[in-house]
Amino acid sequence: MSKVEDFLTSEEEAAIIEAIRIAEKNTSGEIRVHLEPSSISAEEPNEHIDAFDRAAEVFDMLNMHNTAERNGVLIYVAVDDRTLVIMGDKGINDIVGQNFWESTKDIIINHFKNGDMKQGLVEGILKAGEQLKKHFPYKKDDKNELPDDISVG
Repeated sequence: MSKVEDFLTSEEEAAIIEAIRIAEKNTSGEIRVHLEPSSISAEEPNEHIDAFDRAAEVFDMLNMHNTAERNGVLIYVAVDDRTLVIMGDKGINDIVGQNFWESTKDIIINHFKNGDMKQGLVEGILKAGEQLKKHFPYKKDDKNELPDDISVG
């Protein structure tokens, strides 16, 4: 039995979705959260794969690349594997350093270690929004290009 169902309460999920909405008010960037039990290959359902490779599959599956400025960010959590990947699209990766997401990842992991999954994700999302704002500030004609809900696999 997977721990995904127990990872967040419905109130915690609502707080995370609200954090996404707050973060996206300051940037044209798009943030998604995806939770699943393990990093299992979509092509080979019985095969564990590297979490980064699985996050890339999920990034494609969620159409994260369908933003005008290619500035989508995925926060991928494999709950049972206890792994976390933060992945940005080409528009972000072309202008920021390789360690751009490390401070955001550290915030999330520190809260996860203390058992506070919601707070980790909320603070990580808000931090990601701040970082996106520097390179992709909100413009008055910006649209919400991707859903704000939490994706579960």
